[in-house]
Amino acid sequence: MLIKAINTSLNSFQIYSLFKDEPYSFFLDSGMDHEKLGKYSFIGFDPFLIFKSKNNRIDICENGITSTFYGDPFKKLREIFSTYAMDYKTDLPFIGGAVGYLGYDLCHHIEKLPRTAIDDINIPDCYFGLYDGVIIIDHVKNTVSIAALGIKDREKTIIANIENIIKETEKTGVTLSIQKKNNPVTLKSNFEKEDYMKAINKIKDYIKAGDIYQANMTQRFECTLEESPFELYAKLREINPAPFASFIDFGEGQIVSSSPERFIQIKENIIETRPIKGTRPRGNTHEEDMKNREELLSSEKDKAELLMIVDLERNDLGKISKTGSVKVTELFHLEAYPTVYHLVATVIGKMKDDLHIIDCIKSAFPGGSITGAPKIRAMEIIDALEPTQRNVYTGSIGYIGFNGSVDLNIVIRTILCKDKKAYFQVGGGIVWDSDANLEYEETLHKAKALIKALES
Repeated sequence: MLIKAINTSLNSFQIYSLFKDEPYSFFLDSGMDHEKLGKYSFIGFDPFLIFKSKNNRIDICENGITSTFYGDPFKKLREIFSTYAMDYKTDLPFIGGAVGYLGYDLCHHIEKLPRTAIDDINIPDCYFGLYDGVIIIDHVKNTVSIAALGIKDREKTIIANIENIIKETEKTGVTLSIQKKNNPVTLKSNFEKEDYMKAINKIKDYIKAGDIYQANMTQRFECTLEESPFELYAKLREINPAPFASFIDFGEGQIVSSSPERFIQIKENIIETRPIKGTRPRGNTHEEDMKNREELLSSEKDKAELLMIVDLERNDLGKISKTGSVKVTELFHLEAYPTVYHLVATVIGKMKDDLHIIDCIKSAFPGGSITGAPKIRAMEIIDALEPTQRNVYTGSIGYIGFNGSVDLNIVIRTILCKDKKAYFQVGGGIVWDSDANLEYEETLHKAKALIKALES
């Protein structure tokens, strides 16, 4: 292991722009809340191993040779992490390991669920690149470091190659050409408004019958993508910075994300999750903005909605945490974003000694805030009501370190780019006193930043 601090005047976005065209590049971009959630950003490219799974098929490419397996992708991921496990100590949260995504549809490897929704986009259910050579930006200390583990090449060689590119660019300067436009996009939903509202009322029927307390209902929009995914991300991070934002090139497409929500963090055997439930739009005036803020803080419906998911998350963490260690450290915390306000909670636990990090992720996946409660029945209802598969949406993006450190988001406020088309989904938690029209309008509030990025 070798970590080298470097002097550079380039910011994190400029640094990533130097490597964006390299194979399987990634940018885990903490765009806000640097003191608390978004202290670090990470950049990498050209992984030494590529892991992809679809249904029961698993493809692992290493040294240009692809091997195919069949079975549970979580089991195969555990084998890989057992092979590359390293017990190194550093104050930096991530210096090498896997970066990628877990798609929502991996839930079918966790629970026996129906699978009737249409898979019309066809991307991997799971993608991870394994990286030796990571650039780490500390936004609080305003420092840049390069780390290497010596798996792909000698540590000094990996670091020197990256450092030289950065230094050479500083001599010539960084030129970023991001075209601004103002063209409304034509969005197509997988629901008509009337059908979406009918689906919400159907969920209320399930609640009345005692099947569930809450379910997360979503709709998907798509449009033609006129620009590069990188240009789209440049605009989105400016319009809607977020602590768990990211740009992921997974080979068959790109993920453009400005997620505000953490699914799971594991650090020194402490597990943390931060569910979001409760949303209000930002106001057009200061008075309207404060009114919406106070309305959310005083909303019994939204507080009840969050409490249900906190209870679910306590149960999920209880399965993988030591007895008595699960605690709610934050409840009804208000977070402000450029287009919306959210209510957030934080739940923590101490990981059981005999568990592997992949076991912990699998046990808690997918996040309860984007399924509902009880989780399994809510997922069955989601499959019955949503016409298309969620794919990466409401899955997780982030890193899994070879030393056992983990930080994964919930994939919301995210655009999937593939074959010159852009797809994004928005939704919300439906409870007994939900109003179908207001819930539909909430999805549009959540889509506001994504649409603005596509149009601007």
